[in-house]
Amino acid sequence: MKPPGAETVVVRYGDMSTKSSRVRRDMERQLVENIDALLIDRGIPGDVERHSTRPLVRTTTDAVEDAAATAADAFGVVSTSPARSLPSEKGPILDALAETARACYDGGSFAVDARRSGTDYPFTSVDIEEAGGQAVWEAVEDDFEPEVDLEDPDITFSVEIREDEAFLFFEAVDGPGGMPLGSQRAVVALVSGGIDSPVAAYEIMRTGCPILPVYVDLGEYGGPDHRARAAETVRTLQQYAPNFEMPLRVVPGGDTVSRLAADLGTGRMLVFRRFCLLVAEEIALDADARGIVTGESIGQKSSQTAQNISVTSPVTDLPVYRPLLTTDKNVITERAKEIGTFHDSTIPAGCNRFAPAQAETNAHLDRLRRIEPDDLRERARDAVADAELVDVA
Repeated sequence: MKPPGAETVVVRYGDMSTKSSRVRRDMERQLVENIDALLIDRGIPGDVERHSTRPLVRTTTDAVEDAAATAADAFGVVSTSPARSLPSEKGPILDALAETARACYDGGSFAVDARRSGTDYPFTSVDIEEAGGQAVWEAVEDDFEPEVDLEDPDITFSVEIREDEAFLFFEAVDGPGGMPLGSQRAVVALVSGGIDSPVAAYEIMRTGCPILPVYVDLGEYGGPDHRARAAETVRTLQQYAPNFEMPLRVVPGGDTVSRLAADLGTGRMLVFRRFCLLVAEEIALDADARGIVTGESIGQKSSQTAQNISVTSPVTDLPVYRPLLTTDKNVITERAKEIGTFHDSTIPAGCNRFAPAQAETNAHLDRLRRIEPDDLRERARDAVADAELVDVA
């Protein structure tokens, strides 16, 4: 719900506010750029303004709710509100509260919640709440008996007051939080097309890191839809970052997968994971990325026990980020639904055919090194040289 005359979106961020003034200014500029790109990409009119602690989107009344929902998709945003802009003076604020009550309040309990930025005003927040509550009451009392409930009201008239401008709004649209995309260095994201890896990629993007998505093609073990679903999940992630290039690097791994399937039993999945990390490392070094992100979660699969994870990571000198490391599967699944990657992640594929009959759950690094091909790194380097760049936008 929006107040009548709402043409502004109030944007709130969280962790950015803890940074130094210089860092915060840089992050605010990046956030404004990202919100502007999202609006343009989705065809929503709006001009984004950078203000200290509260970026604003100026749009139209018809588009203000869509603009609020779009700005709430930007990494770094905690919440947004479609709001009516007012002078930061008591009289206009009370008049707007009364007008809004007549238009939007038709029964139930209400409250007025006012907050000021700073203290240099001829009124306090409590003054606005008390006088505003009276204004709302008088605006509707001829139509029904209003009820004040400061603990759990059916409708809350919220007012934010700053030095040059005040805002009246009802709702807050939740955002992802985190940091603006582009405020950190890029990382390589290994994307399998399953449920977990796109969520892990999204979570690392939420920290401000752009991603270089990489899919290792399993060849005959991949299934006909395996690559397609990986591309679709990356396409969904791209929608959150239209001003960042995110082509999918498809790396041919079929020859290595077939070799491992023919020569190795228990342990082949872990050797393959080490191969994928080597692939990611080659791409990261070439693109000046600063790490690798995977969708691994402790204990979720036999290859993802704490012991097994400990023997795959040493294959690379780069940090391996695992945002989902301690996250339950049901939480990951709900997150995938929220961000829009779940459907494409659940298209049937044939990668399970590569798994050995007996899974390794307690691998040791020295044994793994003995059984893996001596040329594993060379294989990764050659595969990367033959990678295909797929534009998913």
